[in-house]
Amino acid sequence: MQPSACSFILIENQRQLEQFFTANRIVDWISLDTEFVGEKRFHTRLCLIQVVSPLGVYVIDPFNLHTLDPFLELIQNPNILKITHAGENEYRIFYQQYGTAPKRIFDTQLAAAFLGYKHPVSFRRLAENELGLKLDKTLTTADWEARPLNRKYLRYALDDVIPLHPLMLQMEEKLKRHQRWEWALEEFATLEDEAYYIKDPNDEALHSSIMKSLSFKEQIFMLRLYQWRREQAQAKNYSKEMILPTKHIAPIVKGISSGLEALQHNRRLPERTIKQYGQLFLKLYHEAPSPEEKALLDTINYDDERLDPREEILQEMLYLLVRYKCMEAGITPAFVMPKGTIRKLKNGLHDIPENLERGWRRQLLGEDIFHWLAHYDHLEFNVQSGKIEINIRT
Repeated sequence: MQPSACSFILIENQRQLEQFFTANRIVDWISLDTEFVGEKRFHTRLCLIQVVSPLGVYVIDPFNLHTLDPFLELIQNPNILKITHAGENEYRIFYQQYGTAPKRIFDTQLAAAFLGYKHPVSFRRLAENELGLKLDKTLTTADWEARPLNRKYLRYALDDVIPLHPLMLQMEEKLKRHQRWEWALEEFATLEDEAYYIKDPNDEALHSSIMKSLSFKEQIFMLRLYQWRREQAQAKNYSKEMILPTKHIAPIVKGISSGLEALQHNRRLPERTIKQYGQLFLKLYHEAPSPEEKALLDTINYDDERLDPREEILQEMLYLLVRYKCMEAGITPAFVMPKGTIRKLKNGLHDIPENLERGWRRQLLGEDIFHWLAHYDHLEFNVQSGKIEINIRT
């Protein structure tokens, strides 16, 4: 008998959570989903955890719990299969806020990528196509922080977790039938690696669209400006946009060398922002760079900005071959390898990503394509007699 969103157990205190853990610590599987709010804050607020197990349907309200440890112990238990859709969102919160990485998972969004669906696919579409369910999505903007909890909202939230187990069973059978089960397991395992959830805090600055066009001193200032914004947002638990909108960063960085008066007269910048932080910005700009900051700037690759036409054609050809392999396999190319991956291989400045070096992606692409990618900095192509030849220069 399928569980129902009309009948669930609400967990609102520590004793109830302990009872939930005691009952479910030996089950074979749990399905889970969360509701959270990230707007206008640095730290995402976890508002609800919805869980289905062979023993029942549960809604965990974390607001009055002094610890989630009993639930997190289930997440880390390798004997219990965790079933999610786009579970990266949940697992990232669990790792960032509680230091917990999952063990043994099945993610229906990742599984769908091996079964002909575009990636990412919505849960609504997947449930309708695979199970014939039509899910109500009219409450996507519900206020999950509001208390007391609205039971209509709770039933709506459970609609995203109750179908997960039957969906998993159906997709597992298809993956095995199409000989994609091992590939899917390999991809699921990426979400179990703690390194997956660790992000370089400087990425936002280093990958800014204007970074490569700046002078060295402006680049150092941009690194510092992003760092200052991040630290302020974290300390106040505000969103970074509330501290300093991203749209204002470029005019500040490009105008800082002209001094405070130039910033004050820049009509693109709020007067209040420059009045409040202008002197601080100047201080950040004029301080000498540290060895660590210089090392960060050394990681920027400028060569990929200067491609000659033949190299652009070579990149396009290689990616078309990747797309062809994906088309044959019925897998979305973006899931296999982002197009920018080939561009990053120029002149051997970047190694082949580990997820291409081994595993299902290498098996899918084949040794010829992988060999070309591994020797990309020595590739050349020729067009003769209606044939295209790709060779490795010796």
